[in-house]
Parts: sequence; structure tokens; C-alpha cells
Amino acid sequence: MTNRARPDAPESPDAPESLGTPETPDALNAPGGPGTLVVPAGTAEHIPLPHGGGFDLLADAVDTGGALGANRLALGAGADGARPHVHARSTELFYVLDGAVEFSLDGGMTTVTRGGLVVIPPGTPHAFGAAAGATAELLAVLTPGVDRFGYFRALGRIQHGLDTFDSLLSEQDRYDVHFVGGADAAAWDAARGRTTPGRAPSR
Repeated sequence: MTNRARPDAPESPDAPESLGTPETPDALNAPGGPGTLVVPAGTAEHIPLPHGGGFDLLADAVDTGGALGANRLALGAGADGARPHVHARSTELFYVLDGAVEFSLDGGMTTVTRGGLVVIPPGTPHAFGAAAGATAELLAVLTPGVDRFGYFRALGRIQHGLDTFDSLLSEQDRYDVHFVGGADAAAWDAARGRTTPGRAPSR
């Protein structure tokens, strides 16, 4: 059994101390054989976002033998969660824990509220954000897993103005996040009330 709160998270000398400061939990006596992962409540690394939300990094591929990666995301009212992108290798699952989330799925728009589930197969362009006037909390699971904790830390730095979005372009294959432009991006910007392309973070 593995019990961890990401004590190995790298620190950036330019980042605020509050960006992704992990805590090490007390030893947890719980059943489970090799490969079992337990992340006690309140111990996941937290990456704050400037709109009041943030990522809780629950499990990376290295923690699950490559089976999956999981995180929890909180979004402020009307905040974007991800610009249009695809995952070439993995299926992504979203469970809406609270609030309302607007999804673009292969160009079609839908709003999913608390208790709703979305499953997105590989190669499907998608984007999402909190619905207008609503906050949102989501559990996101990617399977098979790709080590992406470093990606979420980079998104935190970008959102706080400590790095640029363009720094992620060379990492698309590494993190299996491939950004989509053209009609998908234009339709998403229009749906979100933007007249110029946005630079929302991508998952």
C-alpha cells in the first residue's frame, strides 16, 4: 500500500510558497496490498488558481502503476477550466461534485450539474469551464494514466503570471495534451463570450 502527499514536489524559486506546498501525513494503518494507494483527506498537494479555485493533485500515473491519474479541480464563478484540446492516448472522466460545468464535446455544447458524469474517449476535442455565474468542483480521472502533476504545477505558474502559456507547447506529447485551434477554438470562445481567442489553462 502506498500512502503519500507528494513530498517530492519540486519548488520554484519564483513561485509563491502557497503554490503547491505538499504536506506529509501521519502513517496510515489501512488494509491493502501492493499497488493500493491511499491519499488521506487534506493531504493532497494543492495548486491554487487566481480565481479562487485550484487543483488538488490526488494520484499521478507513477502512483498507480500507470493505471490512471486523478485530481480534483475547483473553479471560481464562470472561470475557464480548459481550452479545446485532445488526449491521444487516454480516456478522461469528469464527475461534477458541485456547481455547474459547461463542456464543449467535439464542437457540441452541454451543461452538466452536480452529480453528472462525462466520459471523453481519446481523440475527442473538448473544453470546459464553470457555467456563467456558477462555481464548480470536479473530479477528473485520466486512464491509462500519464504523469501530469508537473503539468498542473506549470498551469498554476501560468495563471499567476510566473510563466507563459507558450512554455507548454513543447510539452504536448509528454503530457498527452494536444491543443486544438480552428473551428473548435472559435466555437468555444464564442460560447464563453470572447471575441478574441482565450488563453484558459488546459487539462
